[in-house]
Amino acid sequence: MLEKLTIQNVALIERAEIEFGPGLNILSGETGAGKSVILDSINFVLGAKADRSMIRYGEDACSVRAVFRTEGSGLSALLRDMDIEADDELIVSRRLRSDGRGDIKVNGESVNAAMLRKLTARLVDVHGQSEHFYLLSEANQLALIDRMAGERLSAPKGQLASLLAENRALQAKIKSLGGDEAERSRRMDILRYQLDEIERAALQEGEEEALAAKKLFYANIEKIMRSLSAAVEAMTGEGAAVDNLQAARRSLADIGRYGEEYASAQARLESLALEAEDVGETLGALAEELVYDEQEAEEVENRLDHIKSLKKKYGASVAEINAYGEKIAAEYDLLAHCDEEFAKCTAQIQKNGVKIAALCREITAIRKQTAEIFCGKVEGELRTLAIANARFAAQFDEYDDDTMRPGADGADSMRFLFSANAGEPFKPLSKVISGGEMSRLMLAIKTCMSGTSDIETYIFDEIDAGISGRAAKTVAEKFADISAHTQIIAVSHLAQIVAMADRNFYISKSETPEGKTVTSIAPLSAEDSRKEIIRLLGGEAGSDAAQGLASELAESCIAYKNSRK
Repeated sequence: MLEKLTIQNVALIERAEIEFGPGLNILSGETGAGKSVILDSINFVLGAKADRSMIRYGEDACSVRAVFRTEGSGLSALLRDMDIEADDELIVSRRLRSDGRGDIKVNGESVNAAMLRKLTARLVDVHGQSEHFYLLSEANQLALIDRMAGERLSAPKGQLASLLAENRALQAKIKSLGGDEAERSRRMDILRYQLDEIERAALQEGEEEALAAKKLFYANIEKIMRSLSAAVEAMTGEGAAVDNLQAARRSLADIGRYGEEYASAQARLESLALEAEDVGETLGALAEELVYDEQEAEEVENRLDHIKSLKKKYGASVAEINAYGEKIAAEYDLLAHCDEEFAKCTAQIQKNGVKIAALCREITAIRKQTAEIFCGKVEGELRTLAIANARFAAQFDEYDDDTMRPGADGADSMRFLFSANAGEPFKPLSKVISGGEMSRLMLAIKTCMSGTSDIETYIFDEIDAGISGRAAKTVAEKFADISAHTQIIAVSHLAQIVAMADRNFYISKSETPEGKTVTSIAPLSAEDSRKEIIRLLGGEAGSDAAQGLASELAESCIAYKNSRK
């Protein structure tokens, strides 16, 4: 329920605070006073598209704040999903600046317009003469029929959902088995080719690294040869390292007896000379063994290219390629022996399909029966709302087992059809219905849906346009019926509706001492409400006749509401 609305710097409203209550809340006032601004403000804070033209002239920004009482609204889960603290009170504030930027907060947390609309759609249903109405969507029309059918659809819909889920699982299993026979055969051919390619390759762990090292060797063999030759010459050539070490050893041979340290140095030189000679021989042997094998170099290059190609297809490493080979080998084996499982799954899908078709037809039958009763009631309500020749019906697309496309909601596609005048054919709502007719249609529908909706607040914009007399009294009574369990906020020009209200608000326009025009909203006392009724009846406030007529109207409304308790 919308408890409080605070408006600041919207159009002609400088600041206004309205405290709505349960039941029927009516906004009235002279034409042009700014009643539509109130509803524009409500739409703005509910998430409608922002328009900078709504900012009061001379101001930098406008804002609207709405406080909702949300006990029992079922919003807790949705709020948790948005990381917003859930409470029995929901505070929505929205601000728009003159540069087109703005901000939205819900219980102090920033949200975007889409999130806001998702929340407020669960709280408020707005019906005005220029809206793109909820009911114009065929999906929403089908949902309305399902809501009216209630528990009758719960069992078949639950069974349908279970069967559809089972079939999806079976289809997934069939897909894992390779699909039908032709698909399976194609898949097995692909797998066999891949397996043969991986098996022929016979990749070994560490092989690629070894090949890379050998490729590097062959790419640098000339450099290796030059280095080895130079090293052999430096070690064993005439006057090279070995000769110099031997000469040094011989130089110390005659002084070894003069001191232990000389003998030790000679021994170390002898050891170095022997080691140098051995290193030289080793380098020489390596140089002699060094041979460029052109065939092996080419094979290394080709093998590395082949491994690179396999890595592109099957994995980033030899280990991944071999793991992929094991995986497809298992899949190939499964496909080669899955005929029995495939046939079993296919048979179960067909068996479920028969049940699904029967459930869809059952759901359709319930919907058609519900729609016929519901549309009849709506027609009756429309006739009381000054659309005497109204016809309202639900058109279901026919289907058979071949054209049926079952989903979670069954196989139905339907739309409401409407004809407002005698002799005119049925047409979809979006093609024929005017704003005023739509508002009255929505009132008729809400009356027929009394007590079945989760929405706690309905807002109607000038639903009484073009009606008077008995029809006006009927609209007031329907408002009273609906507002017994759902809050209604409505703009009205009719005394009958103002008289039926639980709370009245008067919208007026005046000029400030500074020469600015402002719109004000004031709650009306019982006496002020009576004066507003007289004004709407066209009477004089001091007239006994007008006073008597207003009293009679107010008392009849009280009597009607009391009769419903």
